[in-house]
Amino acid sequence: MIVAVTDLEIARPGAVLACDRPAAGLPVTVVAHGMSSSREAMDGDGVFDWSPAGSGSRSLVRYDARGHGRSTGGSDPVDYTWPRLADDLLAVLDAVSPDAPVDVIGMSMGTASALYATLRAPHRIRRLVLAIPPTAWETRAPHVAGYRDGADIVDASGVDAFLAAAAEQPQPPILEPLQQRPYTADVREECFAALLRGAADSDLPDPGDLARITHPTLLLPWDTDPGHPVSTAERLAETLPTAILQVARTPDEVRGWGLDAARFLTRA
Repeated sequence: MIVAVTDLEIARPGAVLACDRPAAGLPVTVVAHGMSSSREAMDGDGVFDWSPAGSGSRSLVRYDARGHGRSTGGSDPVDYTWPRLADDLLAVLDAVSPDAPVDVIGMSMGTASALYATLRAPHRIRRLVLAIPPTAWETRAPHVAGYRDGADIVDASGVDAFLAAAAEQPQPPILEPLQQRPYTADVREECFAALLRGAADSDLPDPGDLARITHPTLLLPWDTDPGHPVSTAERLAETLPTAILQVARTPDEVRGWGLDAARFLTRA
């Protein structure tokens, strides 16, 4: 999928979000990417292809989260915490589908945004596809320290130093055959440290709150990735009343997620 040349621009406190324009007259599916990614980065990485979920009877709309890609953002970590990013997602929904509920596909940080948005405005969302849910609850503490250390590296030595350190970390085995290029980050330099600190200050919603989400939900974790452990998706599957859990254990299964999402979102 090619990023639209003329973006829809959505004004938010402290940011302007760049978003695809929806096709007229079709129900909308919104894609929320993961941390440090963007629409353009997803196209270049070759890991996620959600285009089957937007073919035919639905309009697939992707946007760049604040500070990512073509979206602007500030330097306050609070703006990058997951509940705040959920407010941005709800603003996207209102802009692209003001009169009808929307399906949401989220990845990692985007999964968190989708869950908080659904709790906040359940009537605005029809179905959820939640891919690679991030570390949460009891598994999150070691990663929080890593985010804060990364923010300190950015402040002291710049984004390139952070990316060089990140490139030395081993990739999850399931991801190695999928990536078309080495790890990079499509984040504005002035936003990077705040983004990392916002992630450090975030967690998924309390499971007791998540139990209120009755929307049909497809959970798509992959294995061998400590940053996105299957245990988070398993806990979500136990907590969300109507969730379906589908664990990818091979690269081909990940490549099939777009079709899986399309079937899930269009079934009766």
